[in-house]
Amino acid sequence: MNKAPTNASGPPPSLVDTHAHLADPKFSRDLADVLTRAAEAGVVRMVAVGTTWEDSRTGLELARRFPATIGAAVGIHPNHAAEADPDDWGRITELARSPEVVAIGETGLDKHWDFTPFPLQQEYFNRHLGLAEELGRPVIIHSRECMTDVIEQLTKRQRPIAGVLHSFTGSWDEAQTLLGLGLHLSFAGMITYRKKDLDDLREVAARVPLDRLLVETDAPYLSPEPYRGRMNEPARIVHTAQRIAELRGLDLAQFAAATTANARRLFFRHPGTA
Repeated sequence: MNKAPTNASGPPPSLVDTHAHLADPKFSRDLADVLTRAAEAGVVRMVAVGTTWEDSRTGLELARRFPATIGAAVGIHPNHAAEADPDDWGRITELARSPEVVAIGETGLDKHWDFTPFPLQQEYFNRHLGLAEELGRPVIIHSRECMTDVIEQLTKRQRPIAGVLHSFTGSWDEAQTLLGLGLHLSFAGMITYRKKDLDDLREVAARVPLDRLLVETDAPYLSPEPYRGRMNEPARIVHTAQRIAELRGLDLAQFAAATTANARRLFFRHPGTA
């Protein structure tokens, strides 16, 4: 059986999974075991990310059940915006005012799929950005095959953006632009894949300023090596963290301390969060 990297001198370093879809039905039967394995792997906090009003509500319920472990992010994913009920945005804004909500999203833009007309995606993206600004919460941004469009829409706001471009797969030039806008960048399991065409992404992960770097699983998706092809879960973030630490010439404990501090500053500094 494949095991997570361990710290022979003591407990595993503390890590924060900044993006996990814990409300996904795939976790419904064994969530308690998933959380236990995460704790055993050193995961001290998780952000349960919403993609619809319904799973945003479920994520908030999880944050209320496990306040020491889970914070909620509420939002409507660009691929779900077209199917949203007319009242869903009002429900999201109501949920967002709960003290357990640590971020707004997942929001952003997506040209890989055509589930939602692009102008409607842009409208919802702006709604999320405005709500995040109003409430003083960070925003969690999705971008797939449209980084130029995301950057253009963010730039129009003409002020720094508190938040993160999750599961970043862009170029170093794009990374620099997003960092200049005030964002953090988060990396997921694909950084561990052996594909040669991911070398440029690994170089970006090695160059991002350490104080703007985050890690995530995007569970149940993007499981890292050696679990690729299987359902992902927060405990497996340690493999992604270990790989990026190696790329940066750090040991896992150093890397974990830095990224955990970043995540706490970004997501868990608000009243009502630990």
